[in-house]
Amino acid sequence: MRKLQEYKQNSNVTYSCKYHVVWCPKYRRKVLMDGVEERLQQILRESVVELQVEIIELEIMPDHVHLICEVDPQFGIHRLVKLLKGRSSRILRKEYPKLKSRLPTLWTNSYFVSTVGGSPTAAIKQYIEQQKNV
Repeated sequence: MRKLQEYKQNSNVTYSCKYHVVWCPKYRRKVLMDGVEERLQQILRESVVELQVEIIELEIMPDHVHLICEVDPQFGIHRLVKLLKGRSSRILRKEYPKLKSRLPTLWTNSYFVSTVGGSPTAAIKQYIEQQKNV
């Protein structure tokens, strides 16, 4: 595990921008199961590689997704969430037709985002890891 206080940089910015993001399927339906959650995790992990975004923690519950990630501030968390939700919706609805019949769209338009710094990151990470045990 890498240190949470490390800095990243691109050609003109040195940064440490970590975010806790949560989003849900439309109507908070419990559709992220029966293989959908594994495929969603794969899609999200593949998507961030090309964007040079680091996933620190990812947990998929039947009715929501928790993500802690580090994003270049010039790219922006809003662009990342839009891309992840759009790409995953398109792929999952194509591969799992049952998602089309139960929902007009896979994801709600909204999401939760909070910045995460230093020591609170460990607490939030622990909270996310324990979600499946609740």
